[in-house]
Amino acid sequence: MLQLMLHAHPRLAVPPETRFVERTYFARRTFGDLRDPDSRRRLAESIVRPADTRFAHLRLDADEVTERIVAAPPTVGSACAAVFEAYAERFGRPRWGDKRPGYHNVVPVLRRMFPDAVFVHLLRDGRDCVASLKRASWWRRSTYGSIVSWMDATRNAGHAARTLPSDAFHELRYEDLVADPPRVLAELCDFLGEDYDEAMTRPRDLAGVAVPTRKMRVEGTLRDVSTASIGNWRQVLDPWEVELCEAVMGDRLSGLGYELSGAARPDAAHRRRYLRAAAATRARRYRTLAADRLDLALHRPAIAASPVRPR
Repeated sequence: MLQLMLHAHPRLAVPPETRFVERTYFARRTFGDLRDPDSRRRLAESIVRPADTRFAHLRLDADEVTERIVAAPPTVGSACAAVFEAYAERFGRPRWGDKRPGYHNVVPVLRRMFPDAVFVHLLRDGRDCVASLKRASWWRRSTYGSIVSWMDATRNAGHAARTLPSDAFHELRYEDLVADPPRVLAELCDFLGEDYDEAMTRPRDLAGVAVPTRKMRVEGTLRDVSTASIGNWRQVLDPWEVELCEAVMGDRLSGLGYELSGAARPDAAHRRRYLRAAAATRARRYRTLAADRLDLALHRPAIAASPVRPR
């Protein structure tokens, strides 16, 4: 929803979710020396050809984007920026953004790639997040994984709020956004240095342009903005899921101002499964980021998009 609201602004282009930014960054050494045009072409092909990068959702010409990347400065940041700049040009917009829930895990990576990037975090009641993912046909993880995702997202957002410059991080609440879209979106536009446009309150008008068909109904993009989904967890989650959510998330939910229901303590087996899911997820992420830090220290590759432009 927020992606569409931003895309409705006449100066902003925010595409449907893709999967090539992180992949390109972590695979950068496989393309060879990016000062070589052939290496940049290999990088471009890795973005525009595989179906699972979701480049096709941008509805751009793959050959044209490939040539843009080959002509771009020799960094992974510049290569990815070339794709988003092409998307922005498709709509005649001077600024672009990107949205993926998992970006909270790689904020330092994104800062390396796009040093002038600003970050917007949409906070929501964790129980409603778990309920929403439970109904999403594209979500492949369990309830345990959904809880891990919310816990990590809120922890990483808190870290970003403490460590990023004040003009580089903005947080808004889902509940406030759907209750009073003009006010919350005006505040967001002020953070972005843009004038508010009331078209942003009608995201459904752009659903056919900027949301893949398979995700429309699940994400509610065909409906008007409303508060109807607040508290959906009460109808969607099973009792054991509510119990586990409040046991794991409880302190953080309360600290963020969300009221707990007083659910019973979860069964120990469910807590153990959550802990295993959390440990596995975090171990994978730690290995990836540790290997990246070592590569950065040893090779000092050029990463950042160049020239740096306002986003």
